[in-house]
Amino acid sequence: MKILITNDDGYKAKGIHVLAEIMSQFGDVTVVAPKHHQSGMAMSVPLGNKRIAIKELKDEGPGRWIYVDATPASCVKFALNFPMADDYPDVIVSGINHGSNAATGACYSGTLGAAAEGAIVGIPAIGVSLDHMGHDGDFSAVEKYFPEIFSKLMAQYPHEYGLYYNVNFPDIPIDEIKGVRVAAQGRGKWVKEFRRFDPSAYMKKNEEGEIVLDLPALEEGEIDYTIVGEFKDDPSNGPLADHHFMANGYIAVEPCTLDATMYSQIERLQKLGFDKDFK
Repeated sequence: MKILITNDDGYKAKGIHVLAEIMSQFGDVTVVAPKHHQSGMAMSVPLGNKRIAIKELKDEGPGRWIYVDATPASCVKFALNFPMADDYPDVIVSGINHGSNAATGACYSGTLGAAAEGAIVGIPAIGVSLDHMGHDGDFSAVEKYFPEIFSKLMAQYPHEYGLYYNVNFPDIPIDEIKGVRVAAQGRGKWVKEFRRFDPSAYMKKNEEGEIVLDLPALEEGEIDYTIVGEFKDDPSNGPLADHHFMANGYIAVEPCTLDATMYSQIERLQKLGFDKDFK
């Protein structure tokens, strides 16, 4: 089996290294991942003749490793245009994401954007996430349970246009995980999303040992903010909401699709007279 791996946390993230080790038991691994952190990029790609740096990483493993200084979807595009152009992967696995991609977070996810990019060209694709935002999360539950989940998904993978899977692990001790549930995307929204930017994470010492801010200077009149947000659950969530399963100790496996059409509205719009000829 030929396996393409990517993520949105960058090639240095712990999650993608754990995933490469997990997937190496299933076949030949090729990793094409962003050079830098690319969370929240969904399926965005850098257009407009933008320069994109590519580098082969000889010291990484298992498998072949390449970084692309662009978004996760761009990494998949590059892999299918160059290192795997003549021999497409049998599956694309994106992750392991540092943080949940359940509920409406899935709409923004670069992890799932990469999986969706695979779905566009008909390649089976799976996004994997752990609900832990830190750099050093405990991925032991993914190591233990994802191989079986992966095997089941691939054993009877339906070749339907736009299909990809979203697998989310709760951030709890491995012996507290109750099981796996087939889920649907939960509903919710973020409130109080913009907060004043805290530059402390960008402080570093220069060659003289002085603490300096490693950020571009603001232009006159600019004020810096950051998006953090507080998630507010939607009371209309049904029994299959993925983030509810996770909150109750289950791994959530959700089938996703590229098709954004709300088919229930087509007949209503037709009855409103939108179908008409001008000549």
